[in-house]
Amino acid sequence: MPDLLIELFSEEIPARMQGKAAADLKKLVTDGLVDAGLTYAGAAAFATPRRLTLAVDGVLAASPDTREERKGPKVGAPVKAIEGFLRGAGLTMDQLEERETPKGAVYFATIEKKGRPAADITGVVLEGTIRNFPWPKSMRWGTGTLKWVRPLHSILCILSDEAGAAVVPLEVDGIKSGDTTQGHRFMAPGKITVTGFEDYAAKLKKAYVVLDAQERADHIWEDAKQAAFAQGLEIVDDQGLLREVAGLVEWPVVLMGDIAEDFIELPPEVLQTSMREHQKFFSVRNPKTGRIEKFVTVANRETSDHGATILAGNQKVLFARLADAKFFWENDLRTVKSVGLAGMGKPLENVTFHRELGSQADRIARIEKLAGEVAPLVGAKPDLAKEAARVAKADLSSEMVYEFPELQGVMGRYYALRADLPESVANACEMHYSPLGPSDDVPTEPVSVAVAFADKLDTLTGFWAIDEKPTGSKDPYALRRAALGVIRIILSNDLRLRLDRFIDSQLLKHEIAQNADAADAAELAALESTLDEIADHGVFGAAFRAVLDKLDGDAPAIGDGTLLGRIEAKMPDVSVDLLGFFHDRLKVHLKEEGIRHDVIDACLNMPGNDDLTLLVKRAEALAAFLKTDDGENLLQGFKRANNILSQAEAKDGVEYSFGADVKFAEDDTEKALFAALDDAQSAIAPAMQGEDFAAAMTAMASLRAPIDAFFEAVQINTDNQIVRRNRLNLLARIRDICHGVADLTRIEG
Repeated sequence: MPDLLIELFSEEIPARMQGKAAADLKKLVTDGLVDAGLTYAGAAAFATPRRLTLAVDGVLAASPDTREERKGPKVGAPVKAIEGFLRGAGLTMDQLEERETPKGAVYFATIEKKGRPAADITGVVLEGTIRNFPWPKSMRWGTGTLKWVRPLHSILCILSDEAGAAVVPLEVDGIKSGDTTQGHRFMAPGKITVTGFEDYAAKLKKAYVVLDAQERADHIWEDAKQAAFAQGLEIVDDQGLLREVAGLVEWPVVLMGDIAEDFIELPPEVLQTSMREHQKFFSVRNPKTGRIEKFVTVANRETSDHGATILAGNQKVLFARLADAKFFWENDLRTVKSVGLAGMGKPLENVTFHRELGSQADRIARIEKLAGEVAPLVGAKPDLAKEAARVAKADLSSEMVYEFPELQGVMGRYYALRADLPESVANACEMHYSPLGPSDDVPTEPVSVAVAFADKLDTLTGFWAIDEKPTGSKDPYALRRAALGVIRIILSNDLRLRLDRFIDSQLLKHEIAQNADAADAAELAALESTLDEIADHGVFGAAFRAVLDKLDGDAPAIGDGTLLGRIEAKMPDVSVDLLGFFHDRLKVHLKEEGIRHDVIDACLNMPGNDDLTLLVKRAEALAAFLKTDDGENLLQGFKRANNILSQAEAKDGVEYSFGADVKFAEDDTEKALFAALDDAQSAIAPAMQGEDFAAAMTAMASLRAPIDAFFEAVQINTDNQIVRRNRLNLLARIRDICHGVADLTRIEG
């Protein structure tokens, strides 16, 4: 079986596109070969800045002959139907065969196709791949019609076996396939003839080209670590930059340079960001001081002066960049010194957050108030939480963050410290954006927790209030990420708070803000005076209406066109929907931790489902219980009891939910079940009240044996109607007691 080697040699491919391009080349070619009948043993794709390479091992020398039998229309069918069948099969009428079937005589066609040589198939597949390659961006050059990411110079395509290598004939826009490639652009620019992949890789290495991107990355990282270690320093880990730099060079040469003393005192994050974004340099840190003192750059060639000229040029450009960063830093510090951090953020009054949600300053005011309300529940002082919320976003107005938006929060911490604000406030400036993703750190300091929670919840309630919710895969405001952030903040810090109370409070604030101009002053005053009382009820409901009824008699009656009427008509549904969104995100989060969605659903149907910490503790206890034999068997007993009860209630048109009396029990197992239910109920109620879910599950597990024995010995639907009703009410007790722990009807299986 021959091996196939393909190389598409071009001008420099952007580093960010190389990995996917190599994968696309592999998929398109191998899929095309297989579809044409050529199987293979293995395939590997590679990318460098100037080439995409694919090596396919063990390709069939030719596709196999095929014989296909197709069933056609009935004999005597309309002429057009028969002609269509003939066209599809590529046959003539005299090549059809008539056969008798249970449904009558039918035409059959036998289609035979001879196999094709691998070279013929490969040429067609590769040409189609090149002409239809899915580059994110591509270009045309010269007078040809071919589009490629950068001008394509040559196509290497050979099939090799024991007898030698043969070029697969192919031509695309005047570029003919061959068996040659080129080495390094500067260090070995001549043509290289190859006979197979091993020969190709070895000759490229001699020509100063490292084909494997991972090998280039490993070489860069090891050399950089060794160079830093030799001077008592360490490389700042940056795997994203490492992947990018490995895609910029074919022959990596690591060089270490100095940072001038003028810039070493800049915050390390500023130096690192500036060097990474503008120069693609790695930062070298002094582990004793935490300062960035040197940099590592990666050249694409060896030089006679060992990189001195390259370093000098890089340092010249770098110092110009760092001079800009130093200018921004010093200007920002002067602003903080003259007007304070809050003063730095004053321009945010003129920055629109969202056209329906007001300015950034409006948003900060809402976050400040909410952070103060949350603070006592997370162990923070309200005054500190409010101060932190007031200045947390001030750095958005800084020159440094304008230049490097990814430093928002980080710079806020530095500016807060320079403004002599408490360290907890400074830390909140940095951490209130966290967590940004599922692996990001969660804030743990109380002040940071309060501000981070308030920031994310205000964002969610705001966009829910204006009906800008995520749809399908679209989430332009990252609301799923914000909800997951709230969930992780609550669970990681073991917070006990009523989420719906804060949802309702913020929704009301948003609604008031959006309608303040149109609302009656008395109406606004009455509503704002009872805001906390309304929100305390959570998810509105009847209590919300009761509070509205107590409003000042001078306020307009609730009805069409009034602010109160709009709130009563709209907000409860919005509140329930947002809480449901949190529950959906919680399911996704807990699924990754091994808790099934139906277990969470069983706990969601319990009171207090907006206390996420309580909800998770219930779910964890229930999940552990259901993994035991007692839990599995009790679930089956419960489902049997619930099914019998539901069928009887549907048939009789009544609800069997009370009245079970032991005096009507006829069987010992029936009496034993009465006693077991009494014992379980007396144990479960205080256990649930004390949130001892393990004890509640243990008490529920004690019902397994008496329920099993009861169903073994007793017929529920007996002819004696008094006994039947009593037993159905007994089943209702089983259901009610189990429901006191979790809604087991939601458990699958």
